[in-house]
Formats: sequence, C-alpha cells, structure tokens
Amino acid sequence: MPVRLNPITVKKLRRFRALRRGFWSFVLLSGLIVFTLFAELFINSRALVVRHESRWFFPAYGDVIPGETFGLGYPWETDYRQLRERLRTDPAARARGDFALLAAIPYNPTENCYPGQFFRARPPDLAQRHLLGTDTQNRDILGRLVYGFRQALIFSLWFVLGSYLLGILIGCAMGYYGGTFDLVFQRLIEIWSNVPFLYVVIIIASLVRPSLGWLVAINIAFGWMGMTYYMRTGTLKEMARDYVASARVLGAGDTRIILRHILPNTAATLVTFVPFTVAGAIGSLTALDFLGFGLPVPTPSWGELLRQGTQNLTTAPWIVLSAVTAMTLVLTLVTFVGEAIREAFDPRTFTTYQ
Repeated sequence: MPVRLNPITVKKLRRFRALRRGFWSFVLLSGLIVFTLFAELFINSRALVVRHESRWFFPAYGDVIPGETFGLGYPWETDYRQLRERLRTDPAARARGDFALLAAIPYNPTENCYPGQFFRARPPDLAQRHLLGTDTQNRDILGRLVYGFRQALIFSLWFVLGSYLLGILIGCAMGYYGGTFDLVFQRLIEIWSNVPFLYVVIIIASLVRPSLGWLVAINIAFGWMGMTYYMRTGTLKEMARDYVASARVLGAGDTRIILRHILPNTAATLVTFVPFTVAGAIGSLTALDFLGFGLPVPTPSWGELLRQGTQNLTTAPWIVLSAVTAMTLVLTLVTFVGEAIREAFDPRTFTTYQ
C-alpha cells in the first residue's frame, strides 16, 4: 500500500527542493555518504576479485585469505599487490586467465605503505596512487580521510539518535506534567550542565581505553540538555492549543495526546536542528581526536590528521591542507542543508497561528 504524505509535508519538501543551494548541497552530501559507506570498493588493500586456478575469491568483504592459498608461501594475509604482479608476470597464470582486480587506491587507511622504510610524510604521488600523499606513518591520507569521514558519520548518527531521544522524552514530560517534576529536572539540568565536559573525558580516558562507544555515550550524556529545553518550550506552546483541550474533553489519555498530537506538531521544528547537531558532533569528535582523547590509534580520524599536520606544517603542508579542506567541504554542505531545512520547514509558513 503506497504511503501518502501529509499535504503540508509535501509543500515543505517542494520548498526545500526549490532552495537550490541547500538541495544540491544535500545531493552532494548524500553522494559523499554513499561513497564512504562503500569505501572498500574504492580504497582497500584487499582485492575486489581474484581468479586463481579456476576458483573465484572476493576478499574485499570476506574473511582473511592467507598467502599460501595463492601459492605465495606464507600463512598470514595475502599481499594482493604482490599477488597482482605475480599473476601478471607468470605465463602459466596468464594462460589460465588468472587475475587480481584491486581497488583504485590499493591501500587501507591503517597500512604502512612503505614497509621497511623510515616513517616520513611523502607528497602526492600519482604513480603510487597516493593522490593526497602519505602521513608521517607512511599511511595513505586519502584513505584516512574517507574512512575518518565514515567514523564521524557513525558517531554523529548515534549522537543525534541518543541525544534527541533523551531530550525529547524528558523535555516533553517536563512541559506536559509541569509542577514538581518540571522543577526537579530543571535544577538537575542546571547542575549537570555546569560539570566540565573536557575534564570528564580526560578522567574517563585515563581509566579506560577510548572507543567509539565510549565517546558516543559521553557526548550524549552532555548533549541532550539543549534539546530538552526546546522540547519543553514546544510542549508548553502546544498545550495551550485548542486541539489539546478538545482531545482531553473527548477522553484521550496522556499517552495519546503526547504521541498523536504534541510530538507530530513539534517534530517539524526539531527536524531543523538535525543538520546543525550533526555538524557540531563532527566538530566535537575532531576536537577530541586532535587533543588525543578521541578514537584509539590507529583508527583513521580527521582530528588525528589535523594534529599531524600542525606538528609538521612546514615539512608536510599537504597533511593539514587535506584535512582542513575535507572538514570545510563537509561542514559547509551540512550548514547549507541545515539552512534550507530550517527555511523550508519553518512552521510559520504553513500555519494559521502567528
């Protein structure tokens, strides 16, 4: 059965599409997200497809395949760049039609691209397919940027879901029930908001090994309060509407009023905050990584690249230039999308209440 959208929602989507800067920013940002979600097909040290002695292998999304499987004589994971060269130069393999198809950038983001050589940053080298060069640990910068963007997206998604869920639930309850419940939570929020976030992160980092889950939990613990106040205000505003009084007269319970009336009428306003929350989450993760309290080494992250770049600004300027350009592009796109959503979903455009 086809889903029928509310006519007002259709008008909002059409208005969003009419805002060209925001719409095309959304299209470009969506393309970047899809690209990073399937980054293994484009940036990966594992082969995409291997044909060896009439057998087919798909290592990119599969299990580790030892080198001895392909006759390389070692039990650890296959060096697919070595395998590709061997299959190219071996007459018998060529006669059988054996081959190894590698990604466009045949390196993974945590790999030492020059084993046995000193760690040093190398400038962009098209011949070696290091389009943005390597960092101070001989790792491909483009790979670390793309996979770091994926980490930032995952972090932002969980942060938005967690902080919005807590903020909406608590804020709606504060505005709907009011009284002692509202006063108690206001005092608790005032106290909790004065706890220094960075000190808590430093303490936790000294006790446990930082991970994506820990960072998401810490940021949610400090990030839900702003949404709570927006939701509380929105709930108080909707509680004064005639339709809420009518629903009560007709015998609707608290749960029905909240879920069927208050939340749908406040959701349009809350949606406009999502892009800006995503931008703030990306900036927060980058800052923590830059300070050394973020994702564990050698996880790819933008903040870690920025730290490397600032420490080697004169000797390897391409590191900080790549990281800053990527951050500027993504955050600018997110901001443009947020501005367009805020304008398209402005409730004053589609309501009789002024």
